[in-house]
Amino acid sequence: MNRPRQAPPLGILLISGGHERAHYALVLATGGAAIGREVVLFATNAGCRLFDAARPLESDPREARLAERGVAGIATLLDAAQELGVTRIACEAGLRAEAMAPESLQPGVELAGVVTFLGAVRAGQIVSL
Repeated sequence: MNRPRQAPPLGILLISGGHERAHYALVLATGGAAIGREVVLFATNAGCRLFDAARPLESDPREARLAERGVAGIATLLDAAQELGVTRIACEAGLRAEAMAPESLQPGVELAGVVTFLGAVRAGQIVSL
């Protein structure tokens, strides 16, 4: 009996706080989850800003241009990532490095370290942005 091969987990490491990288990290995460892959999005250092409950990246001027062109923005992709079951992890050390309080994270975002991220991804692929 041939069983379908299950794709390896996809780990996305977001180290940048810039809009473009954060946006594309979400594009990769939601795309991977949409095709049935297990996806872990791990944000550290300035990348932790993506998971800020105040959602500062949504006020980036690029968001308006994306909306004008019919491209999903940060808010839409964050909601889709949650709905698709993307595991979202904020790095504990990264939060401290950015002087962010754990309470400032969006609901559902885990607080953990790189060992948790690597354990979740196992032998899967890791993309760094």
